[in-house]
Amino acid sequence: MSAEHRDELARDPLPLHGRTVLVTGVSRRAGIGHATACRLAAYGASVFCHHYSPHDQEQTWGADDLEAVLDGVRAHLVDDARVADLHSDLSQEEAPEQLLASAVEEFGTVDALICNQALSGSDGVLDELTAVELDKHWAVNTRASILLAQAFARQHASDAWGSIVFLTSGQGLGPMPGEVAYATAKAALAGITATIADQLADDGIRVNTVNPGPVDTGYLTEEMLRTIAPMFPHGRYGVPDDPARLIAWLVTDEAAWITGQVINTEGGFGRHRPRGQ
Repeated sequence: MSAEHRDELARDPLPLHGRTVLVTGVSRRAGIGHATACRLAAYGASVFCHHYSPHDQEQTWGADDLEAVLDGVRAHLVDDARVADLHSDLSQEEAPEQLLASAVEEFGTVDALICNQALSGSDGVLDELTAVELDKHWAVNTRASILLAQAFARQHASDAWGSIVFLTSGQGLGPMPGEVAYATAKAALAGITATIADQLADDGIRVNTVNPGPVDTGYLTEEMLRTIAPMFPHGRYGVPDDPARLIAWLVTDEAAWITGQVINTEGGFGRHRPRGQ
C-alpha cells in the first residue's frame, strides 16, 4: 500500500525519527538506561548517552565496558541517526547544565530528556543516616534531575515538541527497608512532577515520571529472586526493557495527551502477597 493510502491510525514504526533524546545513567548493559536508549534508537532517534562509571565501580555489580554499552545502542540506530556520549558526575552543581549543553552542541537541539541517573547504596535505616548521605542522594537523584529539566526548558524552542521523563521508585506504594535517603530523594521527583509539568505546559513540554518497579538490573541474588518472584502474577521479576517500553513511548507523539503523571509499571507486583504464593 502506498504512503498516501496508509491508514492515518496506523502506528508509525519510527515515531522518533529525526529527533534527539538525552538519557542519563547509560552505564551498564544490564541497566534501565541502556534498555531505554536502545528502544529510542530503534524508534529512529539519535541518542546522547550520559554515563558515570565510578558509581558502578563502588557497587557489588561493578562497572561495565562503556564501549560495549554504547555499541549496544548503536546496533539499533536507524538511517543517519547517531549516538554520542559524555562522562559526567551529576553530583556536581554545574554538571547538569554542562551535560545538556554538550548534547545541544553535538546535535543542535535536544527534543526529549530522560533522567534515569540514580545514586544507590551508601544508604541505611533512620538511625544510621548522616546529613552527608542525605545530601549525596538529594544532589544526584533529585537536584540533578530538576537542573537538567531547567536546562532543557531553556534550550527548548517554544513552538517545538518536547518531553521530560523522571524516574522514581515506587516509594509511595510500600516501604523500602534500609533506603531512607534514596526513597526520600526519589519521592521528591514524584511530588514535583505536576508542578513542573504545569510550569512547562505553555512551552509545549510534557513532564511525566515513571516508577519502573522491581527490575533485575544485575543486583539480585538467587535468594531475592526466589523470595520476590512469587509476588508477581507472571512469576518473574521485571527486566530492563519492561520499563524502557513505557519510557520510550512517553516521549513519542502517541503520548501527546499525557503530562503531569506518575505512572507505575510494575507487572502487577503485590508487595503484600504471601511468600511462595
